Amino acid sequence: MNFSGIGYILYDSVRSYAALFFLGVFMSTIKYDFTVESLGECKIHSPIELSLDHGTFRAAYVKDTTFVRNLVNVFADDKADASDVSNLMEKAGPRQYLYFNPENVTAGICTCGGLCPGLNDVIRAVVRCLWNRYGVRKIKGIKFGYKGFFKEEGFEPIDLNPDVVDEIHKIGGSFLGTSRGGGDRTVEIVDSIERLGINQMYIIGGDGTQRGALDIANEISRRGLKVAVVGIPKTVDNDLQFIDRSFGFETAVQKAAQAVNSIHMEAHSQINGIGLVKLMGRESGFIATAAALASHETNFCLIPEVPFDLDGPNGFFHYLEQRLEKRHHAVVVVAEGAGQELLASTNQTDASGNKKLADIGIYLRDKITEYFAAKKIHINLKYIDPSYEVRAAVTTANDSIYCERLGNNAVHAAMAGKTKLVIGLVHDKYVHIPISMATLKRNIVDPESSLWRDCLDATLQPVYMVNNINTVTEKLSKSYQEAEQKAAARFEKVTKMKG
Repeated sequence: MNFSGIGYILYDSVRSYAALFFLGVFMSTIKYDFTVESLGECKIHSPIELSLDHGTFRAAYVKDTTFVRNLVNVFADDKADASDVSNLMEKAGPRQYLYFNPENVTAGICTCGGLCPGLNDVIRAVVRCLWNRYGVRKIKGIKFGYKGFFKEEGFEPIDLNPDVVDEIHKIGGSFLGTSRGGGDRTVEIVDSIERLGINQMYIIGGDGTQRGALDIANEISRRGLKVAVVGIPKTVDNDLQFIDRSFGFETAVQKAAQAVNSIHMEAHSQINGIGLVKLMGRESGFIATAAALASHETNFCLIPEVPFDLDGPNGFFHYLEQRLEKRHHAVVVVAEGAGQELLASTNQTDASGNKKLADIGIYLRDKITEYFAAKKIHINLKYIDPSYEVRAAVTTANDSIYCERLGNNAVHAAMAGKTKLVIGLVHDKYVHIPISMATLKRNIVDPESSLWRDCLDATLQPVYMVNNINTVTEKLSKSYQEAEQKAAARFEKVTKMKG
C-alpha cells in the first residue's frame, strides 16, 4: 500500500466531519467584545513629537479610531458585517495625548511562568521606552514573578534604568527571575502595588499569568485606583488566541529544528536508525509542526490535536515499520502533550494550575523498542528532549525585533491610560486585545488548516494513524464542543464582571 494511501482511504469518512466545520456547525458562537478599557481622559501632550496625519513623510501618532479586523477571510455565504465592532481590534502605538504625566509614573515589571526566549528583550524594551521616550525615572523590577509581591518571600524590587538592562538581551532566561503560581493572591498583590506606589504594571506571562493579571486589574478597579495593567503575552507554545505568533516561538522552532536535523544525521548513520525528539507543546502542537516543516527531515509528527493509535493495521507502529523497510531510518517528532490518552494520568497539577503530563517521549521510546524487539527487527533508537535548552535560548534577530516592538507598544498603551489588555500582532499589525478575550481559550493546530496539510506534505505520514476513524471524529467533535462551552462560560463570567 502506498505510504500515504491511508489519507485517501479515510477521505470519505472524514469529509462529512470537515463539512460540519465549513457549514459552521462547530463555528464559535461567541460574539467577542474587543473594547479596550481606559482609566480616563487623556489631557497631557505626549513628549514624543510625531505627525498628526499620514502622508507627511513622518511617523504619525495612532488614533483610537483606527482598527484592525480580526476576521479577514471572506466566504460566499457570510452574512456578518466584517466591520462589526466585535471584529475590530484597536490599533496599538503612541497617542498624541497621555493619561499619565511621565513625572508621576512609577512603573513595575514582572515575568511569570516558564522560561521563554525573549523575556529579557521585552524587559529591556519596556525600560528603554519608558526612560528614553517618555522620561519616566521610577521603574521597578519585581523579582521572581508574582511571588515577588509577597512579603514572606523576601524579594525586594530592584530599580531599573537603561544602564541596568542594556546588555540583558544577549543572555537567555529572565533577568528578573520567574516563578509559577501566586496570581490568585490578588488582594496581597494589589496591596503591594499600592505600597510601592506603582501606577503602571507590565506583566509578562502566558495564559494563566494573564488571567491573574485580569484579576489583579479588577481588584485595582474595585478599590478605585488609577493603575494601568498591560500584559505582554509570553507562551512559547504559541497557544494564545488571536495573535499571529507569540514572542520566542520563532527562536524555539529554530532551536528545535536544529535538534531534529542532528537526530536525523544520527538515525541516517545507523542500521534501521530511529531518531525520536520530544518538543514543547502541552495542548498545542505548533512547535512540533513548525519544526517538522523547517527541518525537512521529519517522517512523523505527533501532536495533541491529532489522535493516533500505536498498534493495529493503521497504527503508528505499522507505518514506522513500513518506513524502515523502505528507507532504513526514520525521524519522529512528538509534542509533549500528544498521545496522553495512551498513558496513565498523573492527576497532578503544577503551581500554575496546569495538568502535569505523563512523559510521552519516554513512553514512545520504550514502546518502540518493545515492538521491534518482539518482531526480532534490529533498530538503533536515539531519543532527545531539548526543551530546556530551547527555553533558555537567546532570541533570533527577528524575534528580538518582535520583542522590542511588543515592549514599546505596551508602554504606549499604558501611558495613554489603557488597561486590562495585552499587546498582540494580528495580521502583521500591533493591536490592543482585552485580556478577557485573549484568555477565553487556547489556540491550537487545526487539523483542517493549511499548516497541518503542509506538514502532512512534508512528512508524508497518513492523515490519521488510527484504526477506527469514527471514534476519532467523535473525540475531536467532543473536544471542540467542550472547549467552546468553557470559552462561553468564561465569556459570560468576564462580561458580568465588566458590567
